[in-house]
Amino acid sequence: MNKKDQRGYIVLGIIFVVFTVVAVAVPFSKKAGFWLGYVFGIIAIAFQLYIFKISFAQGEDVKSKFYGFPIARIGVIYLGAQMLFSILEMATAKFLLPWVAVLVNIVMLAFALVGCIAADIMRDEIVRQDVKLEKDVTNMRRLQSLSASLVGLCQNENAKKTLQDIADEFKYSDPVSSEQTKEMEEDMKMQLEELQSAVLEGDVSNVPILCAKLKNRLIERNHLCATSK
Repeated sequence: MNKKDQRGYIVLGIIFVVFTVVAVAVPFSKKAGFWLGYVFGIIAIAFQLYIFKISFAQGEDVKSKFYGFPIARIGVIYLGAQMLFSILEMATAKFLLPWVAVLVNIVMLAFALVGCIAADIMRDEIVRQDVKLEKDVTNMRRLQSLSASLVGLCQNENAKKTLQDIADEFKYSDPVSSEQTKEMEEDMKMQLEELQSAVLEGDVSNVPILCAKLKNRLIERNHLCATSK
C-alpha cells in the first residue's frame, strides 16, 4: 500500500468515526429511518474503496490515472450527498416513511454506480484512443526527423535550401497515418533514403529532382488524409 492509498484510507476512517459518533451521540429516534440512514451512510463510505480501485489503482500510467479523476469526483459527490441525506434520515426517523428512505437511498447508489461505470468505460476509451494516436503518428514523425536531418548534412547552399523546403513540407503535413497512407509513407521513406544517399555522396544535381518527386508524393498523401476524414 503506497502513501497515497494510506492517506485515502485514513480520510475514510475519519469520516466513518465522525459519522458513527454523530449517529450515537445525538439523541436520534432509533426507528427504521435512522438505521436505513446509518447503513446507507456506511455503504457510501465503503463504496469509496471501489472508487479508489477503478480511479487510480487500475491505471497503468500517469495519464490513465489522471483520467481517473472524473470517476473519483463522482464518488466524492455521492459520499457527500449520502452523508447529508443519512443525517437527515436519522434526524427525521420519527416521521420518515421507511419505503421513501429506501427508495431515495437506492436511487442515489444506483446513480453513483452507473456514473462510475460509465466514466470508467469512457476513461478506457480515451486511453485506447491516445495509444492508437501515438502509434499512428510514429511513421510521419520518423519521416519528419529524417528529412530535417538532411539539411545539416548538405554543404551546397542551393541544395540545402531545397532540402529545407521539403523538410518544412513534412513538418507541416498531417502527422496521423492510416491504412490508406501507409504504402505511400513507405514509398516516401525509400525516397528519403535515396535522397540521403545523394546528399552524402555530394550528388547535388540530383537533389532537386528527388525532392520534387518526394514533394509530389507527400502532396498526394496529404490530399488522401484530407479526403478520408
